[in-house]
Amino acid sequence: MDRRQEIGGQGDKGDKREINSEFRIPNSEFSSQQYTLAGTISQSGVGLHSGETSQVRILPAAAGEGRYFVRVDLPTQPIIPARVEAVSQTVLSTQLETGTASVRTVEHLLAALAGSGVDNARIEIDAAEVPLLDGSARVWAEEIAKVGRSPLPAPTIVPQLLEPVWVREGDTFVAALPAPETRFTYGIDFETEAIGNQWHSWTYNTSTFAAEIAPARTFGLATQIEFLRSQGLIKGGSLENAIVCTPQSWLNPPLRFANEPARHKILDLVGDLCLLGTFPNAHFLAYKASHKLHVQLAQLLEQKMKS
Repeated sequence: MDRRQEIGGQGDKGDKREINSEFRIPNSEFSSQQYTLAGTISQSGVGLHSGETSQVRILPAAAGEGRYFVRVDLPTQPIIPARVEAVSQTVLSTQLETGTASVRTVEHLLAALAGSGVDNARIEIDAAEVPLLDGSARVWAEEIAKVGRSPLPAPTIVPQLLEPVWVREGDTFVAALPAPETRFTYGIDFETEAIGNQWHSWTYNTSTFAAEIAPARTFGLATQIEFLRSQGLIKGGSLENAIVCTPQSWLNPPLRFANEPARHKILDLVGDLCLLGTFPNAHFLAYKASHKLHVQLAQLLEQKMKS
């Protein structure tokens, strides 16, 4: 395995990532309308990794405030911005942190907000992990549709990507390619017969997210459950909030889509890349990637957008 790290062609034997950052974002950028929620959403449920119950309230927020969490269970009610610079760890979920306050497994909820076109939202939570609900973003997307969106008197600036940028680790990668519109494409490849090789591609559209991406559930391998629980993970996981497969078949069919796992990976990618605040116009292409690689790409894009 190639264990070099390359940034603009420079190697480092201590890491196996390859990062290409040859791109720029021009001063002339496309503008669209900002939105927030037209009402308040409340949900409660069990966290995937902690197994603890949490209550979430999502409220409207002002233009320019973005999406952010508030730990209402803590004395100072600290604010944790849903921004890439707040990411503190990416082991089987994405965790955000400000000071000593953190919130974990944020990706499905954030994907629902971003995929539904909600730019600004105050997310109050009384614990350290967002509830998994049914393992997808379907409930969040349905609740957002019920309350609706409210336009705000401010534009959203959409950066235009002009040259490719990518992050690679072994045979896994995630890339952003110049494109006239925002698109997400994901491929996965498992030896497990029930999953195998799958691909899905989705053009970012707030009118299709709820039907095409939001319902795709978290998936896992039955052979890994005991090990993950021994590591203190997936304490709240069950057949009610994840689809689980043996080497030959699914334990809890039917699937919502023939390629539900690949669609779920797009859901995760949307949730992680929306930590940029606004998606650049780009084709995001991933293969066998992870939250770690998603966030590394977002960090690289954020760095270049500010330079």
